[in-house]
Amino acid sequence: DAKADLNRDHLLQSQPESQAFYRVARRVLPHLAADCHEFTRDGEDYVRIGEDHVRRAWERWPIITLDACNHPLIPASLKIEGLRVVETAAPVLAKAGHPYARYTVGGPAPEEEIRPSTPEVDDGRNGLGSHGAVSFIIEAGVRRSAKDPQADLGIRVDAYLTLFQHLLGTPESRARIFELSEKARREPLPPFIATNTFWGNVDGKVGLVKMSDPASGQVLEIPTANLMLDLVIKSSVPTPKAYVIEAGAAKIFRPLLEHHGLVFRELAAAERLKAERCRLVRWEAPYDELYQRYENRTIVARDAAVEREFPAGTLVVALDQPLARRAIQVLEPCLLYGLYS
Repeated sequence: DAKADLNRDHLLQSQPESQAFYRVARRVLPHLAADCHEFTRDGEDYVRIGEDHVRRAWERWPIITLDACNHPLIPASLKIEGLRVVETAAPVLAKAGHPYARYTVGGPAPEEEIRPSTPEVDDGRNGLGSHGAVSFIIEAGVRRSAKDPQADLGIRVDAYLTLFQHLLGTPESRARIFELSEKARREPLPPFIATNTFWGNVDGKVGLVKMSDPASGQVLEIPTANLMLDLVIKSSVPTPKAYVIEAGAAKIFRPLLEHHGLVFRELAAAERLKAERCRLVRWEAPYDELYQRYENRTIVARDAAVEREFPAGTLVVALDQPLARRAIQVLEPCLLYGLYS
């Protein structure tokens, strides 16, 4: 009824379902998590005109895909372990007879950019990764233009079950994930916060992207330099000790802080604090075709840190708390795709 996209409500948490989800996550503190979806195998983007000028409809090759959490603030140990699991899934799915690849988004090779999922925090994979889980996104491919899109449902279900079994692993691998997760939750914050990131191909490597041709049954390997697998940090800011929310905005931010389970204090009387004022300069709503950047980018200016008096009712969110990483993701004003967007 709310017409809300729950898959993109992990940061704002505007819906009761999202709020309940994270109440459970904070109580359980999972060490392993998977965010499951479907993708379209036979989109219009994959229609090509052949040398004989006949329309040929290619499809995305994999039936099942997997990728790991990738937000810069998530401890590196969790991301490394996640990518290890992504890579070692390939022979397991091949043995089961299911076409498998690392999950990517973008258009068809070789012209279009192909990259892993967004490194932002408004999905379940990075949301739970920020709470210390080795977390993943799984997507199975559906032929949506088929007469019966569910004709191969049993195959997709079996691919899912095979991948779930791989994620659960062995007692030894589960013990390793438990140890990594517990250690990551105690890891100190980094000295800098990445505020502008994008996927790139650092050395111009040529990768191979598989696509299938339903007409001939062939699997095509398309070489491309547009396979962007390197996360590039364009800008960053020093990690602060706390965030200060001015009294006039406290009514808006208080429910958000409570939904995320963040610890904060409200000034009972005026208090002098040394702080940087951050100002929203502009909001870039359109998708950037030239640089292929998502829509809703926020450009923020930072003033020099000065001591000033904050009135009663001001909220202070210190970063010496268990959910400090989540507090940064929610409150850091300089994030290109932060809360404002």
